[in-house]
Amino acid sequence: MKDTKLLKGTLQTIILKLLSGTKRMYGYEMTQQVKLLTEGEFILTEGALYPALHKLEAEGLLDTAIEVVDGRARKYYALTVKGKKAQVSKMKDALTFVEKLQVILNTKPIVS
Repeated sequence: MKDTKLLKGTLQTIILKLLSGTKRMYGYEMTQQVKLLTEGEFILTEGALYPALHKLEAEGLLDTAIEVVDGRARKYYALTVKGKKAQVSKMKDALTFVEKLQVILNTKPIVS
């Protein structure tokens, strides 16, 4: 996706949605899942992902746990109860936005 501003505006919703489908994930795993699901069209950079994760954690929407895997510390993220509620709300908002955007994009301009 060439316009990363569009992706950045939905990053929190994407993260919450990814975590709603699993018990927990770590950052790199999220980047790979998005790449796989979008067939490489959306690329989440670490520079965009980790600040969003830290913000969601600070807001109480994510819990974290650090585990050592293959000799390296890995930080896992999971939804809190508050995060699960926020995910449902953000998904409703995102779906409404996409629906209304499709209406606009599929409408011929009115010529006055």
